Amino acid sequence: MSVVFRLRLTRPGFTLDAAAELPGLGITAVFGRSGCGKTTLLRCLAGLEPAAEGEVIVAGETWQSADSRLPAHQRSVGYVFQDGRLFPHLDVRGNLNFGYRRAAPARVRLRPDDVIGLLGLAPLMDRRVAGLSGGERQRVAIGRALLTSPDLLLLDEPLAALDAISKAEILPWLERLHAELRLPVLLVTHARDEVARLADHLLLLDNGSLLAEGPPAQLFTRADLALSATDDAAALLDAEVSAYDETDRLLELRLGVQTLWVPAAACPPVGAVRLSIQARDVSLAMSAPEDCSLLNCLDVTVCELSGELQPGELLARLDIAGQPLLARISMRSARQLDLVPGMRLKALVKAAVISGAGAAAPPGGLHPGRAGPKAAWEDRQAP
Repeated sequence: MSVVFRLRLTRPGFTLDAAAELPGLGITAVFGRSGCGKTTLLRCLAGLEPAAEGEVIVAGETWQSADSRLPAHQRSVGYVFQDGRLFPHLDVRGNLNFGYRRAAPARVRLRPDDVIGLLGLAPLMDRRVAGLSGGERQRVAIGRALLTSPDLLLLDEPLAALDAISKAEILPWLERLHAELRLPVLLVTHARDEVARLADHLLLLDNGSLLAEGPPAQLFTRADLALSATDDAAALLDAEVSAYDETDRLLELRLGVQTLWVPAAACPPVGAVRLSIQARDVSLAMSAPEDCSLLNCLDVTVCELSGELQPGELLARLDIAGQPLLARISMRSARQLDLVPGMRLKALVKAAVISGAGAAAPPGGLHPGRAGPKAAWEDRQAP
């Protein structure tokens, strides 16, 4: 079920030239600044750019090669646009049925009841499009796309036009989709928090070229990529839920043999979670401080020190239990600690910045572990 593409499209002042082989399951985020070619790549995969050259192979079926090219309507693709593009003259049921009628009978894998349950659409079925919230519209648009029983689902910035409340509303449903669907999904986004929460794989585009690809945790902390040099640079860590302190409402997480404490309203099921910790929220010390409010004091090793990022600042890339962590500190602090690669010291992280404002607002949140249940633990009751 892998997705293989090698595509080139030339326009005045811009050329898309990218190639990759993507996982056959899970969500691949397509990330980069505005104008880098994210949407153009999706349009090429969907067959909406007739001038695109190259090849596209999805689930073993050749959609495009040097000798042949399937038109868009013959490609088994579900496409969700930023504005949803629902039919305003139809209610929710009518929009969903439109997608279902497009699926060839021999290829049907999802039926209306499946998608209605998956996305929690039952209360909306008889409502008109004009009466839906932004998040509800996008859930219906995703449901309509899924009912075509696609081999590839393309989501073109489905959250970009939503306010914070609507975005928080739809994120748990996207995680449920991620957990229960067995097909590849490409998610175009310019939001780092969406990558942190949803993506298994990351394509980083820059000016039409594929700058890097791989697991988000690796790309977020690579010193040679701009992702680690921005003000909101963050590391993604995989941890295990091990215990819950009901008195203090603290969740105990394990990173190897080390412990992290995170505020939590309730105890989630034991399993894997993903942490997002911003570099600016990590301090360094030679030893554990005494008489201090910080709960998290972690053993780390200095792997790499960047050059000056901004006036008076540098970035330290650290190792914690085999995973990368970033710390943004002043040049003076680095000099006072005499930091050098290979040095062992303590990383100090406030518990509150890990829990943040909830799983819907990372960085600073807990996200479903990629190896465990995909529904975010703080939102597990939302669907």
